[in-house]
Amino acid sequence: MEGYILIALKSIAVYVFIVAAIRLFGKREFAQLSVVDVVFILLISNSVQTAMVGNDTTLVGGLVAALALFIMNFTIKKVMISNKIFSKVIDGEPILLIYQGALKTAGLKEANLTKEELEAAIREHGVEKMEDVNLAVFEVDGNISVLSENYQKISKRRHGGHRIIGKNTA
Repeated sequence: MEGYILIALKSIAVYVFIVAAIRLFGKREFAQLSVVDVVFILLISNSVQTAMVGNDTTLVGGLVAALALFIMNFTIKKVMISNKIFSKVIDGEPILLIYQGALKTAGLKEANLTKEELEAAIREHGVEKMEDVNLAVFEVDGNISVLSENYQKISKRRHGGHRIIGKNTA
């Protein structure tokens, strides 16, 4: 039993470390994952596995680690809902990128974005020029919200559709 408590504590420590690292290094990459980002996530998960469970490769050891991560995630989310200061520390705050057609370079720098990336996001929202944007905000989830005079309800966010495998026999 003592070994499982140690697995749970190690798993919680790894969870806190990963959350802090993501917060420090930015979330821009997690809004739209590239191949490099997916490989990075897979390698991170593989590299911390041993740190969490050590030599215990049993089913129970893995389940204890997973349970500790689920409990920690649930707890963090509950605290974030009830404590706005803690939520801002973990999630951050939206960053103003454009206001009334004027680029906010400090916001661009804070969001770790290039002007070209911002221009691409503006085009994805159906707006041709930066000067036509009333408001562009880098949201806490890593997405960029864009509002303009000729705002149309356009969403370029790609959602995975359902793919049918095999033949439908029903």
